[in-house]
Amino acid sequence: MNLMDSVKAKAKSNPMRVAFPEANDLKMLQAISISSIEGYCTVYIIGHIDEVKKICEENNIDYSKWKFVDITDEIYTEKILKKYLTLPNIIFGEKSLRRRMNDPLYYALVMEAVDEIDVTFGGISSTSGDFILAAQTIIGLEDNLDTISSVGIAELPDYTFANGEHLIAVGDCAVCTNPSASELASIAIATCDTIKAVTGWIPRCALLSYSTLGSGQGELVDKVVTAVKIANEKRPDLKIDGEFQLDSAIVPEVAKKKVKRESEVAGQANILIFPDLNAGNIGVKLIQQFGHSNAYGPLLQGFRKICSDCSRGAPVEELVGNIVFSVVRAGEKK
Repeated sequence: MNLMDSVKAKAKSNPMRVAFPEANDLKMLQAISISSIEGYCTVYIIGHIDEVKKICEENNIDYSKWKFVDITDEIYTEKILKKYLTLPNIIFGEKSLRRRMNDPLYYALVMEAVDEIDVTFGGISSTSGDFILAAQTIIGLEDNLDTISSVGIAELPDYTFANGEHLIAVGDCAVCTNPSASELASIAIATCDTIKAVTGWIPRCALLSYSTLGSGQGELVDKVVTAVKIANEKRPDLKIDGEFQLDSAIVPEVAKKKVKRESEVAGQANILIFPDLNAGNIGVKLIQQFGHSNAYGPLLQGFRKICSDCSRGAPVEELVGNIVFSVVRAGEKK
């Protein structure tokens, strides 16, 4: 059973309630339909319901098993709004919140914040910046994390890693431009938790650099060294190590030569953390072009609850995959 089959089986065994605030997009509706038919989630459509149903009917999409929440429903809106206003550390007052809940995305996030649903899935119509801002202000950050980031999973059919897999997790390659040492530590911690939830692996997380354990010097290396220290102090239960060059992280023979101390990560990493978005984006493109990689994600992480921002150019198959990943992550949080 490959990774996607395994993740789909997990989702089917424990389907979550997923809110879709951008269901007036045909591609999104097709992904929702597949996810519903396959039994990955309970579908909640948030927005202007007549419009969504009309698109479904025009394209022969069966919505009979879906749940619909109309944002103009005053009774239900009052219920969740009042419940939300009792939560600690909220940013918006009642007036500001009412105004924002005219947007289906904010409405769905309020529903999630008060446990009416388990996942908010969007991004097909909104920018990543708008989605992240909405989720950060309504849902908030997970305890002990100070940044939002992303993780992707790359499948390289012609390369076998030390664990026998053809898969490697990479982060952050989509969100955090130039993380500080503290933010880099948060990215590593969040990525370990995400990958363990999705794959069941024991995370072995390498923070990458142009240096391996002091072979190079400079402030770029110092940031990674400090990030490893912070991550280990915050989460001593996780296997997070570095700073490592890429080959030291994933090639056992190279690790034996370059890493002159015990390490549960060197040479056997299944998670790679890039030091900034330049390196991350370039690294992922190299994997895709030269490694002919199939990619899953990016999966947003760092929020108190699961909020998924898909790519506006994502094909239906990728949307379904990200819905499935989101369901599994939400199930692990329960």
